[in-house]
Amino acid sequence: MCPAKWRRNEDPGGLLKNIRCFALDMDGTLYLDDQWIAGALDFLEHIRLQGKKYVFLTNNSSRGSNAYFAKLKRMGLDIGADQLATSGDATIAYIKKTSPGKKIFLMGNKTLEEDFSRHGITIDNETPDMVVTAFDTGFDYAKMTKLCDFVRKGLPFIATHPDFNCPTKNGFIPDIGAIHAYVEASTGRKPDKIIGKPNSEIVEYAIGLAGTEKKYTAMVGDRLYTDIPTGINNGLLSVCVLSGESSIEEVAVCEPQPHLVFDSVREMIPFI
Repeated sequence: MCPAKWRRNEDPGGLLKNIRCFALDMDGTLYLDDQWIAGALDFLEHIRLQGKKYVFLTNNSSRGSNAYFAKLKRMGLDIGADQLATSGDATIAYIKKTSPGKKIFLMGNKTLEEDFSRHGITIDNETPDMVVTAFDTGFDYAKMTKLCDFVRKGLPFIATHPDFNCPTKNGFIPDIGAIHAYVEASTGRKPDKIIGKPNSEIVEYAIGLAGTEKKYTAMVGDRLYTDIPTGINNGLLSVCVLSGESSIEEVAVCEPQPHLVFDSVREMIPFI
């Protein structure tokens, strides 16, 4: 699917009418911190009323899936287990498939560690077989040093996602990509494998959860180097919203180009 030049807040080709499932980024697309972006809940309700599906597809691995369910419930939204695909979830599925029984050093928060353990993956911070980096918001210098030691020794190195920054209501905070830059400067290595957007592993995971097909799915997000190529590279309709990280000036010159561009998900409602 090759995108034609978009017109802001328009869908002249009626592309959204053919969509049966919306894969939705979260941070910067639907909410900032614990605050819904204006019109986001109306957008989700409209999808439901149209008899269509949505699945949250987030690279943010600072929380485990149960923590996301709890957060959304506090914010007034209950979703099913088939409506959330995090980069952490997709990484767990990938490790179970490709490296069963391997012990891992996890650069991640406690709730993500609990998710890994609940799925039978052994966390071993002393003698691991492989390294996994996630969006760890509580690491210290000792943990970073240990991570670099293991990477320098040549252990397989997997990352949940590549994002450099995470949008908040007060601006941006450093994400996992900043950690990777630190590790590369120290060890000379980048991750061997990145699971999250824009890579195919997380898309296949989400499509499987939602029980849909790529040709009827739209990827909606705010990031030009993850969300937009996720759609273009994986055969999904690619929709950029300007409520998070990206400006209209940046979208105008980015490659690849999205199929559609809206100020926020609220402006999409009339076209669904």
